[in-house]
Order: sequence, then C-alpha cells, then structure tokens
Amino acid sequence: MKTTGLPGGVTRLRREGGIIKFALRLSDGAEVESVVVPMRERAPGRERASLCVSTQVGCRMGCAFCATGRMGFVRDLEPAEIMAQVRAARLLGARPTNISFMGMGEPLDNFENWAASVRLLIGAPAGSAVAMNRMTVSTCGFLPGLSRLAALSWKRVALAVSLNAPNDAIRSSLMPINRRHPMASLRQALLDYPLRRGVFMAEYVLLRGINDRPEHADELAAFLEPFRASVNLIPYNGIRGGEGFEPPTRAETERFQGRLRLAGRHAVVRETKGRRIAAACGQLATDPGQS
Repeated sequence: MKTTGLPGGVTRLRREGGIIKFALRLSDGAEVESVVVPMRERAPGRERASLCVSTQVGCRMGCAFCATGRMGFVRDLEPAEIMAQVRAARLLGARPTNISFMGMGEPLDNFENWAASVRLLIGAPAGSAVAMNRMTVSTCGFLPGLSRLAALSWKRVALAVSLNAPNDAIRSSLMPINRRHPMASLRQALLDYPLRRGVFMAEYVLLRGINDRPEHADELAAFLEPFRASVNLIPYNGIRGGEGFEPPTRAETERFQGRLRLAGRHAVVRETKGRRIAAACGQLATDPGQS
C-alpha cells in the first residue's frame, strides 16, 4: 500500500496488528524493507519492540525458501543506510529497543559496513534516536564473516544461526552456502566462537515433508549437543516462487518441538506475525511481485 505523508525516504508502509513494515528508498533509487515487531511486555506499561533491519539490497546466498534470496544480490548497504532504517522507524512513531539484523541480506557478507553500523549503535548516547539495548545478528553460516565477528568478541551482539536442516544433503538443497561451508565446518566454527555461556539461537524454518520428520529432530539435536542453543522453530511463510514448499500442520510442528525437548533441547515455535503483509520471516523483498 502506497501512502502519503510519510517521512523522507519511506515509500511504502503496511501494518498488521502492532507490526509495521516499511520500505526505504536509497539515494540511487534502490529500496530495502524493515519491520518493527512488538514484543511481549515483561511489566505493565513497559512496551517493547524489536526492529528487523536489512544490510543488503537483495542477497547472494540464494536460500530457496527466502524471498530476498530469490531477488539475487543488488548491492551492499552503507553504514548510513543501515542507520537510516533505525531513524525511519522512530519517525514512524515506533520506539524499538532491540535491533535484529535479520532483514534483507546476509549481514556478515557485508561485514565492514555492518560492523561500522554496530559501532555507531553501541556508541549512541542513551535516549538518542538510535540507542538500542540489545542487538542480534543472524547468519546463514557465512564462515569468513563469522570468523571476523568472533575476533571482535562483542558482548552486546547476540548470535543467531539459520540452520534449517538436520544434515548436509537437505541443507545443501535448500541453502547453497552449505556446499561451500558444510555443517561440520559450521559446527567447528561455532565451537571456536566465543559464545556467552555456550548459548546461541538456532533458527529452523520448518518445511513440510522436507525437514520436519522426527528423525530430523533427532539429527538436529545431535548437531547441537555441545551447545546450550535455543531452537527457534519457524513454520514456513509462503513466498512467490516457493510454491513447492508448505508449512507443517500445527500438530506436526508440535511433534517436532516435542521431539527436540525430549532430547534436552530448548525449542520454541515462533509466533507467526505479519504474514498477510509479507513482513514475516523470509518474506522481505523489494521486487513488487515478491513482497
């Protein structure tokens, strides 16, 4: 939906419940999408929200279930363009306290610009328009960037890893990055990474009949055995070009979750938010036919 009276650079704005999705036009005419997601309140009167930020126009990684990946890669974002999304969210009336680098692009494939934006956020004065309490960066397993991030040992940046498969055969069919950096290499990189108390978030998009069987849950639990990882289960959100995929039923999702819990894994099902406005996980894209 195109809207008038928006802050400078914001070209589209859509809302669903408390979710706000907006597109930001950059100086060369390229666009990126960002999403503000309300979070559960820990105390009455203390509203919180997380801002999902993009780091690239498009993406090189080509994950089969992701609209951004199907766009292909256009270009990296500069630090000022990453920060502009934070300022735009504030101008739209949102006051996010957490930021997740889980929007368009692979953050660690744009390492220098992404890291520069993190330094700006870390250095922002409390109460400023870009002050953030916590940041999370999500990677598909881009090991050169993960190694560079490990060397920084940033305490305020939590790590999320988009696994989405229990073994190399399935992961390589869904995520081309796995052909370059297979799961054994990724596991070793995570063992070498300075995880705080061994904790990271493992993201797992559930695709019915592909990666959601009980034996897949067992394999996933075995992969994660050395870690105190929390598994974030994400039922597939439909995209154009992804008609061969479908989400599992609720019962199938709960069965997978239960199997992980029996294996001693902490597993939660991410509440689907923003699917109708193409703001859910994997749906961000600036090709009008995709988003």
